[in-house]
Amino acid sequence: MNMNMDMRSLLRLPVLLALIWENKAQKLTVSLLPKFPQVYIGDDVTLICNRKGGSKPTTWFIDDKKQSHQDYSMFLTAVTPKNNGEYKCEQNGLMSDPLTLTVLELEPHAQLSPSVGGAVMTKGEGRNLVLQAEDDLKNWTCSVLRGVSRFGLGVNVDEQMKRAVIFAELKEAERATFWCQKKNFSRSNTVTLKMTEHVVMLVPPAVPALQGESVDLRCVVWGGSKLEKAVFYKDNTKIINSPEGTYTIVNATQDDNGKYSCHATYRFSHTSAGAALKEGDSDAQELKVIGGPAAAIISGSTKSLQCSCPRCPDNCMSCHWYYTLFNDPHSRRRLPENDQSITAEEEGLYSCRFDCGKGLSRFSDSYSYKAQPAEFGGLLYILLGVAALIILMGVIVWMLKRRKCGGSNVQVTGRGKDNDVLTHFERREDF
Repeated sequence: MNMNMDMRSLLRLPVLLALIWENKAQKLTVSLLPKFPQVYIGDDVTLICNRKGGSKPTTWFIDDKKQSHQDYSMFLTAVTPKNNGEYKCEQNGLMSDPLTLTVLELEPHAQLSPSVGGAVMTKGEGRNLVLQAEDDLKNWTCSVLRGVSRFGLGVNVDEQMKRAVIFAELKEAERATFWCQKKNFSRSNTVTLKMTEHVVMLVPPAVPALQGESVDLRCVVWGGSKLEKAVFYKDNTKIINSPEGTYTIVNATQDDNGKYSCHATYRFSHTSAGAALKEGDSDAQELKVIGGPAAAIISGSTKSLQCSCPRCPDNCMSCHWYYTLFNDPHSRRRLPENDQSITAEEEGLYSCRFDCGKGLSRFSDSYSYKAQPAEFGGLLYILLGVAALIILMGVIVWMLKRRKCGGSNVQVTGRGKDNDVLTHFERREDF
């Protein structure tokens, strides 16, 4: 009998293990993609509610508040501390453990940006992204997230200019997020590019729009056509006509957040001078204006520059200085000085920011330094002044000498007393 019990136990063991494995497989998890150790303000990230066997209708909770979003993936654009919280998801009555999202109000250690163009591309198009970092770029790698799949990218490093270039393409994805990193220590910001199949495109910037700065929205027609007129819309409401095809938001605020589109009137004049006018609409693109991290402030007088950051956290102690050529915005390089004051040596653009440990403050505005002719002119004026003074002193000395000499050669005409005076002077000279 005991032997039969042992046999039954052995038969039940695989069933029990299968149930345990199934329960484990059914456990929901919330994953962060890309898998960043730190999330910086302005990053684009994706949250995935997944379990073995695929995805199903999903209910999301942020800090236990039910959300209307029902897809198994949640794409968060240009995150800020307002996105901080605990994210959970539910599928078929199963609730996941929470994932805590914390956004740092800092910038990452490297910058990734398009060499030209904005955030929208046509199908099959590619674009160069430029990576700039303060250290050696040999150990940096770059990646792209298309959907929920990550792929590595080739990196073309320019050691002399301390920058690298990657070729970004969407393949078949409607949206892709690009970034670069150096192991698990340093990384760049994210750049998200989106695909459109429309001939007319509304192109917002590929990097987050920052509060207080100007933002250009461009209405572009694919194929090199001539744009005759563009009409811009915000949330389906007409806002402006633009013959140039650009709508500039000056001093952007969060009131400018919304979905923008444009209607273009154009002609393919490169095929025929008398080509007929055509019209078309773009798809809507979201614009999100964020506050951004605290910005450094640069001030100066001619060659003497100072950097400060009143709004930076207390742990932002070390100051980083940067130099950029006038004609190449991607030539920025870090200078060796760490003090809050430096002296400009080369003509170009100077900027600064503060190191805050896990990240950095926002860049200051650029200070344009040119060697002023007034500096040489001032020295010239001093030399001319000294020369004039020497000449003046020479003239005065000459006049004094002439005066003395003239006193001994006074010519007096006439007779009587006058002759006596002449004789008197002559005698004094003889004496």
